Amino acid sequence: MKLAVKVVHAQFAKDPDFRGRFRQEVAAARRVSGAFTAPVVDADPDSERPWMATLFIPGPTLSDHVKRNGPMEAAQLRRLMAGLAEALRDIHRAGVVHRDLKPSNVLLADDGPKVIDFGISRPVDSELRTETGRLIGTPPFMAPEQFRRPREVGPAADVFALGSVMVHAATGQGPFDSDSPYIVAYQVVHDEPDLTGVPDEVAPLVRRCLAKEPEERPTPDELMRELRSVAASYDTQTFIPAQRTWDTEGSGPPAGRPARTAEADPAVEAGAAVEATHAGRGRKLRLGRRAALGAGAFGLAVVGALASLPLLDGDGGSPRPASPRTTSAAFSGWRTTPAAGDSAPLCSHGAGRLLCATSGLVFALDPSDGHVLWRHPVAKGPRKEPPVLTGGLVQPAMDPGRRLKAFDPASGEVRWQRDAPGTGSAVYAGGMLLFTGTDGKVAGVDGASGDPRWSHRIPGHEMPYVATFTGDPSAYLSSASQDGSGTRVTAVDPETGDVRSDARLDGTLKPIGATDGSVFLLSLDTVHGDARAVVRYTPKTGETRRVPLTTPLQQPHGAVRGNTAYLLGTGGSLVAVDLVAREQLWSLETGMMRGSTPVAGDRYVYVTASDGRLLAVDARRGNLAGQTPARLGDRPDRVAAGLPEPVVVGDRVYGSAPDGTVFGVNGRDPAAW
Repeated sequence: MKLAVKVVHAQFAKDPDFRGRFRQEVAAARRVSGAFTAPVVDADPDSERPWMATLFIPGPTLSDHVKRNGPMEAAQLRRLMAGLAEALRDIHRAGVVHRDLKPSNVLLADDGPKVIDFGISRPVDSELRTETGRLIGTPPFMAPEQFRRPREVGPAADVFALGSVMVHAATGQGPFDSDSPYIVAYQVVHDEPDLTGVPDEVAPLVRRCLAKEPEERPTPDELMRELRSVAASYDTQTFIPAQRTWDTEGSGPPAGRPARTAEADPAVEAGAAVEATHAGRGRKLRLGRRAALGAGAFGLAVVGALASLPLLDGDGGSPRPASPRTTSAAFSGWRTTPAAGDSAPLCSHGAGRLLCATSGLVFALDPSDGHVLWRHPVAKGPRKEPPVLTGGLVQPAMDPGRRLKAFDPASGEVRWQRDAPGTGSAVYAGGMLLFTGTDGKVAGVDGASGDPRWSHRIPGHEMPYVATFTGDPSAYLSSASQDGSGTRVTAVDPETGDVRSDARLDGTLKPIGATDGSVFLLSLDTVHGDARAVVRYTPKTGETRRVPLTTPLQQPHGAVRGNTAYLLGTGGSLVAVDLVAREQLWSLETGMMRGSTPVAGDRYVYVTASDGRLLAVDARRGNLAGQTPARLGDRPDRVAAGLPEPVVVGDRVYGSAPDGTVFGVNGRDPAAW
């Protein structure tokens, strides 16, 4: 295979701050490796001269294409915009904000545009400074908030950059042009964009992308939907530039450049495409340790200073009446739409209530009939996790402004509110909220009061992935090694941060569940990130059991009940693995392209499909036992970033759908759904 290699110049390799940012770039690039990026094959950010090798992508950069062939035609622009919107959607789903999308960072491959170069700050790109140091980005393609509030930059900044990139593709210049980066900065913040020459059919969308305020810009999903309405025939999977005018003698630019040239980025040297063979046949590329590509793809490291955005939306509104309430002893089910909108509410169960959230609203439902017990407006914005009961209070996920609120489960009144500590992600464990920061520290916040309890680094973890599981008293931190040969798994006490157990296990592993004193992990392929085995590790005895999967699963979600792990991969393959019998029990092709994390009850495994169906699968035999109707609503073309997990409470199962419906069904009889 051919590789493209990026090597940091010696003078910048001596700068610890630059090394830290390059390390973050490597982590981000690994995390987003997929159909719209150049996958990382190997890297060593800690070597004397830090470097990263990515798969060589044939195709010119958008910058080179426009220089040689001129502005793109309208049809090409539609395909480019759709492909980049889809790329940003996947990048944001991985929890990454690019922050430097520009024409030289877009490769025009035959199968669609690829986005490259994640998060590295080039000290010589701009002499502008923030109060805290260097400005991250390239001024002509930066959003206003990158100049005004650099610490609050989120995924909407990438959408602004997309608008600027589209103007460049359509006209050969940006919407804000000047030889001075200071003037460009002023224009970006204060002036209207110059869209002269942008075709009328895409100009309105481009203008929306270039809105000054982040909340006024469309999401990548909205862009894709609007582009379908403009031209239903566009194809984001086939992007072939109309002209390829590289000189016939082969002296022009290389066909693909996943790394910048030294001229484009004085901090980085770009090696030519390098041929590498598999290790078993000898290795021509001897750059250092092998990278664990799958670790990034499944988030085994929390990427510092990179915000995340699940692409869900919806507006709060007046509740619609629930269907007739259950009056008989047998639970016959109900459905209701408690908030107007077109996103699936995210729900959990606690304090005898269904606790749900959607954009702009947190609410509680009576599980017996679905009527609204209370509702409370919150900051609008996408939600990644449902509210949970922690410390006796309802704790919704952080709002887009990283504001924490805790509600009384009976009345919905706010008990306390705080700014989230640091800039990292949060998980809930017992009565605690655990935060991971970009400095590698983990902090514990008391769920009942909102007061900080502890904050420190966990030995052996620079930027750990933290997971907690219902019924297990520990929080699990995992960090994969650079070469993918092992993963450090540490159990800590959420109340104090004290280490309860610590081990280095073989392979690149992702925790998916814990039961009876054991933690279950997926063993991931270091090339594609596919799951190839399930591992059960028991800290008390040190025993490790590994059960291979019959067929690797792509991007799997996993859950555990008893000694069985249930896994659902992209494409709809659902499998059950018994860790005591050490065998795969069954496999079912559900027909879904995407589904939620499975949830296992006593007799059935439940999964939410992207069209709003709730599926029940017999846990022993692996056959489909029943499913609810699809509930897509009036926007069937919309693709949600994450799907709500079903909520199982005894013999009742609760689900939600993209049309805003929340419903309850009798889990004893899925065939009657």
